[in-house]
Amino acid sequence: MFHRWAALVLVLALCAITPKNAAGQTQSQKPRGHSAGGIGANSPNPFNPDTYIPFTVGDESCTGVSEQHVVAMRILNVLAQPVVVPQMWGSTGTTAAISESLHGLPLTNVTLGCGTYKAYWNGRLTGSGREASSGVYAVQLFIDGQLITTSKIFYAK
Repeated sequence: MFHRWAALVLVLALCAITPKNAAGQTQSQKPRGHSAGGIGANSPNPFNPDTYIPFTVGDESCTGVSEQHVVAMRILNVLAQPVVVPQMWGSTGTTAAISESLHGLPLTNVTLGCGTYKAYWNGRLTGSGREASSGVYAVQLFIDGQLITTSKIFYAK
């Protein structure tokens, strides 16, 4: 019983740290030059057992698929420990043909052109394959080695 109360207090404390954003809403930082990008709201949210996380690479000044960026994404628990690297799921627009060959690969140092993409997480932890615990998780997007943005997602069993 104590652990449930402790977990509830921890989640409430984390939500109080960023009062402008509720759990599951994105928190975007200002674009940083050509390596700008962002994370959209995951769907469904809250999710069980899997979710899709849309993200963009580049901004308005991006020259399209000819401009390449190294992209990585990771999901962290409330203790800021990496728990999983989501998989590349797909893309939209002119980048669709390019990402077909990347479907299902982990989003670790993947070279992508400017555009909109989707990542997939099946709700399982890396290594053990166990189902993740209910709670708030952070999604971090790195483009060209820089942390571009962080978003919160909520996993409910």
